[in-house]
Amino acid sequence: MNPAMKTTASATAQSSPSIDFGVGYTPTTVSAGTVPVDIAPAPTMFGARAETHRSLEHLGVKFIRVQWVDLSNFIHCRLLTISHFYKLLRASRPGVAITKAALGLVFLTLTEGFGVCGEYILVMDLSSVRLCGYAPGHAAVFGYFQEKYPLGGKLDVPLCPRTNLKRIVKYAEEELKTKFLVGFETEFILLTITQSGIKAPNNHGWSRTAALASGTTELTVLEEIADALATSGIELQMFHSEAAPGQYEVVTGPLPPLEAADALAHTRETIYNIARKHGMHATLAPRLYANSCGSGAHTHISVHSTSGPSPPSELHPSILTTHESRFLAGLMAHLPSVIAFTLPLPQSYARMTDGIWSGGTWASWGVEHREVPVRLTNPSSPQTRNFEVKTVDGTASPYLVLAGLISAGIIGIRDQLELTVEGCGEKAAAELTEAERAEKGIMKRLPLDVESARQYLLEDQKIGEVIGEEVVRKYVAVNKTLEGLIVQQETESEHAAVIRLVETY
Repeated sequence: MNPAMKTTASATAQSSPSIDFGVGYTPTTVSAGTVPVDIAPAPTMFGARAETHRSLEHLGVKFIRVQWVDLSNFIHCRLLTISHFYKLLRASRPGVAITKAALGLVFLTLTEGFGVCGEYILVMDLSSVRLCGYAPGHAAVFGYFQEKYPLGGKLDVPLCPRTNLKRIVKYAEEELKTKFLVGFETEFILLTITQSGIKAPNNHGWSRTAALASGTTELTVLEEIADALATSGIELQMFHSEAAPGQYEVVTGPLPPLEAADALAHTRETIYNIARKHGMHATLAPRLYANSCGSGAHTHISVHSTSGPSPPSELHPSILTTHESRFLAGLMAHLPSVIAFTLPLPQSYARMTDGIWSGGTWASWGVEHREVPVRLTNPSSPQTRNFEVKTVDGTASPYLVLAGLISAGIIGIRDQLELTVEGCGEKAAAELTEAERAEKGIMKRLPLDVESARQYLLEDQKIGEVIGEEVVRKYVAVNKTLEGLIVQQETESEHAAVIRLVETY
């Protein structure tokens, strides 16, 4: 169930016959699948634009969705007509003006520390344009927030999630000679919402054919999601039913981090819209059923050295390169601190408990182990080896998730950390005695609630240095506001709180 990725260097020589498994990907072989845009289409003798074969108009696009994802993982957009879009492209900074309050707004509440004055320019990133397979005639483009007027001689807005992720990735590439590929598994539940409660269309279970029976609305929805993602240029590798009632999973292929985050946001929009088209509601809510599985956004990361082959690691020469080992060491050291980004809601922690195959509550890893937060998958197959991080759910912003996880890993690479945490064997960390965990170097418990997660993040100076201390402070403030609005209120029923959660995410 994981997007297979290829590491640049082998940690060990391959035997014959090869035992490599899966499809190999490298940073040089993946394709973003976006649509090239002619910034200044040539005028004809009659004054109209000459359409190129791949122009947006030729592809039937009438509207452009200029999109951004805020700190609460809400996807926003402004719709432009195609004619106005092309007019904007002639500007030095083609984009739209957005209030500076945008990154501090949660529903209708403005977080303390954000003001009502001033505007940003959301400058369109034309390399991110995708057709909206779920909305014929529409295309979407993401942007970078910039100051409307230079602030201290700079236009960049460090708080912009896309800008920050791009900066972190650039630092890794230029200073540490490291690139990453990222793929996602998106778990979601299809529902109908009634006055009496929420209802799933079936309870057929994990990978059951009955959950995708011919003639069912569920199969129609999944097939249309697949077609829409193909139209959008996003590689869909597979889909199947999951374990909870009405639960399904789509697996999309790996891309560089920024492109992967864009593609995930687009994938989520596709799922939401196709489900709604067929009278259903799709939710990424972390856990709806106390007696069944939750929904995650398992994140697969492969590590690629660009300065030449990375030698085998000293402690795990057959399954990890030195580069990969240091990345994993960084994750083990700082995973508790970035959980605030990957599990942002109080409800997220109902999914992350020990003993339910969600990753558990200890900073640990294991080979093909499904009860650890970081699973090393395809360990003996350097073509496809990658780290699956299970402590992520669909309520988290993909930009903040990757900023956090990659920052943790590059601290390990930068500081040349030794991997002192041994991999879990047959048992999960929670099943070990305190002495057994100490022997394996498993010493850090993950935060068990969102308040603790925020505190871990605030106290980690190294993460703050890489991600930016202002970003950390502002994110924590917004997340506190979100918590106060998403939890069950004193005057409402549990049913009303659940409905608000599934309608929000």
